[in-house]
Amino acid sequence: MSILAKRSQDVLVSRYGLGSKATKLTLDAIGKKYHITRERVRQIENHSLVTRHRWHVDAALSDKIKTALRKLYAKLSDDELVFESDLINSFLEEVKDLNEKYKNDEVIKRWLSLSRQIGKNPLGEWGRFSSSNVNAKGMRDFAFLVIRKHGSPIHFKDVAKAITQYFNKKAHVATTHNELIKDPRFVLVGRGLYALSEWGYMSGVVKDVIKKILEKEGPLPKEKIIEKALKERYVKENTILVNLQNPKYFKKDSSNRYLNV
Repeated sequence: MSILAKRSQDVLVSRYGLGSKATKLTLDAIGKKYHITRERVRQIENHSLVTRHRWHVDAALSDKIKTALRKLYAKLSDDELVFESDLINSFLEEVKDLNEKYKNDEVIKRWLSLSRQIGKNPLGEWGRFSSSNVNAKGMRDFAFLVIRKHGSPIHFKDVAKAITQYFNKKAHVATTHNELIKDPRFVLVGRGLYALSEWGYMSGVVKDVIKKILEKEGPLPKEKIIEKALKERYVKENTILVNLQNPKYFKKDSSNRYLNV
């Protein structure tokens, strides 16, 4: 811990009982000692835990690696995730003149791990360490990564199972479902089936989906509405037809096409 500031050292010693008395202090207790909030203590703790130190024998090589890591970080958007193989290839693009003896995956992965700004999530995907996609902290973040990895709509019960499998976190089915309902990153697309809103699915129940389709496309025949609605929701055709029959929301024109009321 010698590379840390005095206060940061003391926060870690106090939080984890590393002193001679081996007594662990709460965030509140440490905050009162330094006249700062418990959230500020948490920030100091988290920053101290990810602080890394490095040794080198070749200053020029060290500077080259540091520059390459900064450029990799700058290329990543805030919530972007990339596969490890793609990040390694991007790194190699930044160090084309590097000695060939260093150009192997294991060496480059060790160099990538030196970065304080780039990190890897438990699924092996890389991104900005500040992103919840990398530094996942709660059920919603875990659920996002699970559904993204699955690549298509998935039932909330399977999301809970996958969270336990991939992150070794006990995920209760009811709690997982509740978190999916509350987070705008997820869209209910069928009975218990959730997708990511970034995939382009419309939010809302079937009625709302039909209304949005008609707002965008104008009057449409029944067959076209069914076709477009089924791309947004995993439901039976009859469910769409039942919603279309509701005179409070939809009506037909003289060409037997449906439009919003």
